[in-house]
Amino acid sequence: RQPNPTSVGESVSDLTVPTQKRLVLLAGRSYPELADEVAAQLGIPISPTTAYDFANGEIFIRFKESVRGTDAFVLQSHTTPINTWIMEQLIMVDALKRASAKRITVIMPFYGYARQDKKHRGREPISARLMADLFKTAGADRLMTVDLHTSQIQGFFDGPVDHLFAMPLLAKHVADRIPREDITVVSPDAGRVRVAERWTDVLGAPLAIIHKRRDPDVPNQVRVLEVVGDVRGRVCVLVDDMIDTGGTIVKAAETLFENGAADVIVAATHGILSDPARERLAASQISEVIVTNTLPIADEKRFDKLTILSIAPILAKAITEVFTDGSVTSMFEDAPNDPEASSH
Repeated sequence: RQPNPTSVGESVSDLTVPTQKRLVLLAGRSYPELADEVAAQLGIPISPTTAYDFANGEIFIRFKESVRGTDAFVLQSHTTPINTWIMEQLIMVDALKRASAKRITVIMPFYGYARQDKKHRGREPISARLMADLFKTAGADRLMTVDLHTSQIQGFFDGPVDHLFAMPLLAKHVADRIPREDITVVSPDAGRVRVAERWTDVLGAPLAIIHKRRDPDVPNQVRVLEVVGDVRGRVCVLVDDMIDTGGTIVKAAETLFENGAADVIVAATHGILSDPARERLAASQISEVIVTNTLPIADEKRFDKLTILSIAPILAKAITEVFTDGSVTSMFEDAPNDPEASSH
């Protein structure tokens, strides 16, 4: 004999089952300005969150509204103090998992510890892999990031990784300012050649490479050796994924000018700009430094030659594609095929 549904107070027909998933954007405290830009692009508010530090530095997070069954996107820029903001994002992911979010996507425009992607010598960590493991353990289902230091980091996370590219944004800015026939794209080292080749295809420009040797015992110091390619009389566009202290870029620019370059412009996705980057870049012969706002750039780090482009439209578009089960790869279909530049 079947029980009567009305015996528990209501009929089955009165129960409503949600048929549409709900998108929720959550943001840590590291870079609220970028979060506001992304939310404005999406046309949704940032989900309200209570976040504060205990006296001993421990972080407390609580979401003020239900996230049960939601498609949750957690945005945090890994900026200084980087370990604090990574930990905050991990705690947010854990809170979402325990609050029954249906899917959790971690958005890290700049992937912290990405430069530690392999062991150069014995007894060293692979911290980029540890980062992926931490977010997986916390409960992340998916990662979204912009211009990884090396594409192999995508394989460190056991799940989908949306690897976004700032190159179309940066290249358009360069192409709007400089005649393409005057441009030579320059890779500051052998490791950036793949990225530089994509620039050459988009701009229809030749490629030059700076051959350098880094002293493994002295961080942030590079000895530039020679330029491979013709740069004489050309406007050289130095492309890299990040600018930290600026030592590599400034020495590369000096080498280009010594080899007859007419002008040097720098384009990089992540403007870390640790001291003394501002002083080095401002005093150099470089005419413009173009970065995106994947990381906050404080007023004291800015200088007249610095141009900052917003990455928010790219992030918002990627969020929309993931939420609607669309194709993130389609965002970059105009870019040439590159086996190291695939999105999942």
